[in-house]
Amino acid sequence: MDWSVQQIAKLAGTTSRTLRHYDDVGLLKPSRTGGNGYRYYDRGALVRLQRILLLRELGLGLAAVAEVIGHEADAERALGRHLEWLRQEQDRLARQIASVQQTIEAVKEGGEIMAEQMFDGFDHTQYKEEVEERWGQEAYATSDAWWRGMGTAEKDAWKRRSAQLGSDWTAAAEAGVAADSPEAQDLARRHVEWLTGIPGTPAAAPATGSSSDLKGYVAGLGEMYVADPRFAANYGEAGAAFVRDALRIYAGKHL
Repeated sequence: MDWSVQQIAKLAGTTSRTLRHYDDVGLLKPSRTGGNGYRYYDRGALVRLQRILLLRELGLGLAAVAEVIGHEADAERALGRHLEWLRQEQDRLARQIASVQQTIEAVKEGGEIMAEQMFDGFDHTQYKEEVEERWGQEAYATSDAWWRGMGTAEKDAWKRRSAQLGSDWTAAAEAGVAADSPEAQDLARRHVEWLTGIPGTPAAAPATGSSSDLKGYVAGLGEMYVADPRFAANYGEAGAAFVRDALRIYAGKHL
């Protein structure tokens, strides 16, 4: 069974023009085109459209949506992750509703406001403004969608990998390893692979034909590790300089 573009537009609450645009940019191709030139969509296309609309609701642009879907071809798995995130959002919104209702009742009745409960469910995402200022809203939205789409086990594995990388950098710096040594350059390789595995960052492999200055981005991050006291605190002042130098050498040779 398939559905016409007009039927899908009505069911999905979108427009035929939007669906035609998705086709033009390669984001959602119809399963077939009739002799009358009408586009028709099958079950697989509807599943893909649902994923597109879910990601669009997160604020992602079309290029970012294509990148996220391209990183996760398994629709069932991706939708399962998104369902988990939606349930988390449902819980967060339920707590927000309860919090606001309590505030309204307290204000209405002149009762005491419980500060500890007023902000339950309000998620002030760390670094959001900084990321958007540096690399744009779409960069944050793409990375945020990728992170929220992970299961708990995957998030834990990613955190362990990140912590291990930081620990290995610190150990190498404390051991006096040279920035151009094979050991340091292998750490730099791991660091770049870690960066390119995060959708939305300038290091992420472009999925829509766009290009990015990976060499400049990696070298610039190295400089930021030294200049930003948060990173200096993680690596130590000498350690941050070691990471910067190793990344700069690696970028010059391999990126």
